[in-house]
Amino acid sequence: MLDLRFSEEELERQRDHITTFVRERIEAAGAEGAVLGLSGGIDSTLTAHLAVDALGADAVHGLVLPAHVSTEGNMSDAERVAQDLEISYDVIEIEPIVDSLLAAYPEAEGDRETVGNARARVRAVLNYLVANDEGRLVLGTGNRSEAAVGYFTKYGDGAVDCHPIGNLYKQQVRQLAEHVGVPEELVTKTPTAELWEDQTDEEEMGVSYDALDAILATHVDGPLSVDATSRLLAVDEETVEKVRRMYEASEHKRNAPPAPEPLF
Repeated sequence: MLDLRFSEEELERQRDHITTFVRERIEAAGAEGAVLGLSGGIDSTLTAHLAVDALGADAVHGLVLPAHVSTEGNMSDAERVAQDLEISYDVIEIEPIVDSLLAAYPEAEGDRETVGNARARVRAVLNYLVANDEGRLVLGTGNRSEAAVGYFTKYGDGAVDCHPIGNLYKQQVRQLAEHVGVPEELVTKTPTAELWEDQTDEEEMGVSYDALDAILATHVDGPLSVDATSRLLAVDEETVEKVRRMYEASEHKRNAPPAPEPLF
C-alpha cells in the first residue's frame, strides 16, 4: 500500500506547525485555553499531546464522556492520557442525557445510527458547556481521512472550533503520535468511535485505513483515475469508486450550511 509517512525532519515540522496553529487560535480568540474530548483513541490522544505542547498542561481540560456502549478499556485509556499529561479532566456519563432525548422522542430508539449520532451530539454539547464556562475553545480530534469521507457526526464530533490534526491522514496520525511519545499500545489499537456496541471504524466504513488513505491521496486528493489508482494500489475498482462516492456524498458535512444566492 502507498507509504504516506513523513521523514523525521517533516515530523518535527508538522509538530511545530500544529502547535503554532493551536496557540495562535487560542490567542486570537482571547481564550483561556482548550477543551477536548478524550476517547482513549489515537486521534484524541495525539491532539491532547500537541495541545499540551502548544499551551501547557494547565491550559488544557479533557472530558471523558462514556456511554453504556463504551468499553472499560477505552475509558481507562482516556483517563490514563489525561493523567500522563497532567491535565485536568472530568468524567461525565452521557447515557442519562441520551435517555432523556429518547424519552422525548421514543420513535428513534430502535435506530442504532440515529442513537449513535445523538451520543456524539451530546458530547459536543458538553464540550461547549465546559468551554463556555471556562472561556476556552473546543479542539477537534478529527483527521483528514475521516473528514474526506464524512466519517464523523455533523454537529457532533464535527462541532468544534478548530481541527489541529485535520490535515493528517490516519497513517500520518499514527506516525506523529509515535514521534511525540504516545505509548505504542495506543498507537496501534483498533480505532472505534464507540457509537454502538462492538463498532469499529474500518468495519463500518468497509475499507481499511491504509487503503482509504492511499485512495484519497492518489485519486480523491490526487490526479489518478479510478483505473490507475486500482492498478497502482492493487485494490479493486469498486473500492476506489466507493471511496469516491463517500467523498462526494459527504460534501455537505465539510461546508457551512448553504443559503440561496442573493437575488438583489
